[in-house]
Amino acid sequence: MRFRPCIDIHNGQVKQIVGGSLADEGDQARENYVSGKDGAWYAKLYQSDGLLGGHIILLNPKTSEYYGRTKEQALGALRAYPGGMQLGGGIDPDNAGEFLDAGASHVIVTSYVFRDGEIYYENLRRLRERVGRERLVLDVSCRRREDRYYVVTDRWQKFAKVEMNEALLDRLSPYCSEFLVHAVDVEGKASGIEEDVARLLGRVRGLPVTYAGGVSDYEDLEKLWELGEGRVDVTIGSALSLFGGRLDYREVLRRVQSLGQAGERR
Repeated sequence: MRFRPCIDIHNGQVKQIVGGSLADEGDQARENYVSGKDGAWYAKLYQSDGLLGGHIILLNPKTSEYYGRTKEQALGALRAYPGGMQLGGGIDPDNAGEFLDAGASHVIVTSYVFRDGEIYYENLRRLRERVGRERLVLDVSCRRREDRYYVVTDRWQKFAKVEMNEALLDRLSPYCSEFLVHAVDVEGKASGIEEDVARLLGRVRGLPVTYAGGVSDYEDLEKLWELGEGRVDVTIGSALSLFGGRLDYREVLRRVQSLGQAGERR
């Protein structure tokens, strides 16, 4: 287990929001925290602590009046920590190169691949050819519907017809180097992890997987380590002290490192 830091940007500001509350119309979201610091400040902090593989997410669509400001925040963070963070939000073959050239280690993709409720393998192949499998991360964030989990797209507003399970991740593995999975029903709520999602990810073999959503206390880290069989990485947003939460950032780093070392001894 490793800690993967995050920088979420909405309406030109670093924020933590309730994941399921995003609405493109009016650029609305229910906010947990709005930072007075910019993305570059967070990126420099993560760099000073030697944290790799975190993600920067642009939460405005390209059609938003705020997209330019949100993009500038993201580019500033990439320039502050070149090669240290991944970037997602509206990625397609036309803009992926710009963000990689600006310093992103990987680009993270969802909606370009999952469209009209289906997987567009032609789009997936086009992206792989453009950026290379080794620099492509697939975001297969999910929500529960009728006791199953389905991929959600367009900033988590739309359900795809694609069930999120081990078979799906096996099919997608040849196209990417990692998976990022937000458990959207608990994202931004600091109400506890989605245990069924964590358990599912713990059965994944091969590619690295990062879990996001609902971490509320230090015991959740241990629970994720157990359910994820020591292989699932974690990111924390609203519950972290950096974003106004109650979990001390330094203590989280210490505990995750300790759990990671325990996993290596398994």
